[in-house]
Amino acid sequence: MNSDAVTQSQFVSLNGSTAPVLSRLSYVGSEPFAVNIAFRTEHGRWVEWTFARDLLVTGLSEPAGIGDVRVHPDLAADQDILILEIESPDGYALVEVEREDVERFIDASAEIVPIGAESDSFDLDAFIDEITKV
Repeated sequence: MNSDAVTQSQFVSLNGSTAPVLSRLSYVGSEPFAVNIAFRTEHGRWVEWTFARDLLVTGLSEPAGIGDVRVHPDLAADQDILILEIESPDGYALVEVEREDVERFIDASAEIVPIGAESDSFDLDAFIDEITKV
């Protein structure tokens, strides 16, 4: 892959809605531990969440996450669906994503930074410099 980023747009079911919502998964090699998911709102804005790529990888096969973001296969109804639960003080969302789409996204991100090699691509000094310039 020639880029250090991957983005994949798709329609997902949000909170059991019959009308799918446009979403975007993205990964950037300079932030090797994180993935982003964004949802397009009625007003054309994007609402975005950032969480660990490992959470998404683990969630393909078993429940993962104990915080604001949880991922697990839909073992009760359809194994081709991955459930992403997002919770905040402002609300709760349950997102149904096609498992195959997530697998393709993870594979593309692993071409940029192999899974397990994230720390090799992370510039800790630059991160410390960034967070201390407050």
